[in-house]
Amino acid sequence: MKTPSERRTWLIDQYSPWPRRTLGDHFTELASRFGDRPLLVTPDRSITYAELVEESRSLARAMMALGVRRRDHVALLLGNEPEFIFLSMAVSMVGGVVVPLNTMLHEDELDYLLEQSDSKWVFLHQTVAGIDHEKAVASIVREHQRGDKTLAIENVVVIKTTDAPVQDGFQNWEHFKARATSVTEAELDARREASRYPDEVVNIIYTSGTTGLPKGVMLTSDMLLRCGYSTALSRAFEEGRRIFTPLPLYHVFAFVEGLMAVSFVGGTIITMPNFKPSQAMTMVQDLRAHDILCVPTILLAMVTEAERASYELSELYALMCAAAPAPVPLWERAVAAFGLTEMVTGYGGTEASAATVHTELGDSLEVITTKVGRIKPGGPSGLEEFGWANSQYKVIDPDSGEDLADNEIGELAVRGNFVTRGYYRKPDETARHIDKDGWFRTGDLGRIDENGYLEFHGRANELYKVSGENVSPKEIEEVISRHPAVNQAYVVGVPSPVTTETGVALIELRYGERASRREMIEWCREHLAKFKVPRYYFFVEASEWPMTGTGKVQKYLLAQLARERISNDGTVEEDLDA
Repeated sequence: MKTPSERRTWLIDQYSPWPRRTLGDHFTELASRFGDRPLLVTPDRSITYAELVEESRSLARAMMALGVRRRDHVALLLGNEPEFIFLSMAVSMVGGVVVPLNTMLHEDELDYLLEQSDSKWVFLHQTVAGIDHEKAVASIVREHQRGDKTLAIENVVVIKTTDAPVQDGFQNWEHFKARATSVTEAELDARREASRYPDEVVNIIYTSGTTGLPKGVMLTSDMLLRCGYSTALSRAFEEGRRIFTPLPLYHVFAFVEGLMAVSFVGGTIITMPNFKPSQAMTMVQDLRAHDILCVPTILLAMVTEAERASYELSELYALMCAAAPAPVPLWERAVAAFGLTEMVTGYGGTEASAATVHTELGDSLEVITTKVGRIKPGGPSGLEEFGWANSQYKVIDPDSGEDLADNEIGELAVRGNFVTRGYYRKPDETARHIDKDGWFRTGDLGRIDENGYLEFHGRANELYKVSGENVSPKEIEEVISRHPAVNQAYVVGVPSPVTTETGVALIELRYGERASRREMIEWCREHLAKFKVPRYYFFVEASEWPMTGTGKVQKYLLAQLARERISNDGTVEEDLDA
């Protein structure tokens, strides 16, 4: 294989000068270059670049026949299937805005998003992972018809996944597709010509809502494509890279760090609708994946599966694990189980299109587990004033907003041409998070070291105070996760009559391992200042972690679980002086 430097040179040559395009035009161009190559592979289906464009054009014509107009909002409630990508590109072709919805949400949550997003059209799988979305959306529509408020929804198109008939008033997928014959290719081309604005909003992607109500992040085609290209350049993708990711396409991690990035090299995304470790490892083996894109909880499950069974993984060499910190032992196990040579982590968020920083190829595990990376190179997609990158970072005082000196810990702020201009229909939230110079306040604590690496020190609102001292849960989680019996651990703060607040450690042990609360206390005492040592310890099963759709643990639900455990167990604070 060529060196990372040689791969980057090839990528820069391919896309100089930067081609500013819509998503639809981007994939149309790639189909002319990589037409017969597979773009997306699932357990049951495989689609090529040419098939994507052909099917997307047909669906775009059907949308025009249905009445979809420029700038209409089109909600997608779909699993990781080809239809998600077909429809995303079709919406881009007709000049609409995609609103991808989290398939783990229930009726009340969907009600809020469908209303808040002003979605006029909804495309859904009847069921995803056992959740009946057709029934939920039908109930939402009926409730609004009976009430004072009305939804903007004009039509709902249902892709059948069961034998149940489509609800009255909704449209069957096959009937919808048949509408394409009433719109000519020339009419579609005219619509596309009128919609070629790379800086128009193409996606409204809702934040996970780990705290408060979700906010709709407005992103443009150019933002998503620059971010994807920057990832391919940063990670030095070779032509034809094959990436396995079970992460949902409705979030930017899989959509941008995976699909958008790999498209620049004519590569393939290998995915699955529902994550199962044994099936995942079989797909990595049988489809000869080069790379895995995941979060720590998924990596842990895949590594554990690879350690229990035998898989032929000679093609696998790369891994990006991000969205939450992963401890050194997990990275070490991954390297051993998968034979990895190119590992990175990263940091970013929906508001920044995806990752803005990566660690570098060749960085040690010490760097990968203590830093989140340096700003991704932009090459031809970057800005000269940013040193040919696409973003800039600074650290500010969380209270005053004033800039802090180098190496000081504060709130991370980012700006650049990846970064959203605001939240949909939330001007107050937008003003609170984005200043007049485009700096977005992330709400994350961190610092920038002398080499330009960012360190992530947790969410500002996750800190708790013990006897007046600030405590970062992330620091304690890293210490506990280094214990040889521990698979993963999370720490939250709860009220304490003794110290105002104190820490609760929730710990999942490795398979077959045992440990006691006293043992965990002694371990923490060896590695932490006394005030940082948690006073409560609970052991949990892997199935008990409350997760978001992207595999992140929901800290506010962990705090609730911790309070319930304290109440139910009648547990008192451990005497740390004993």
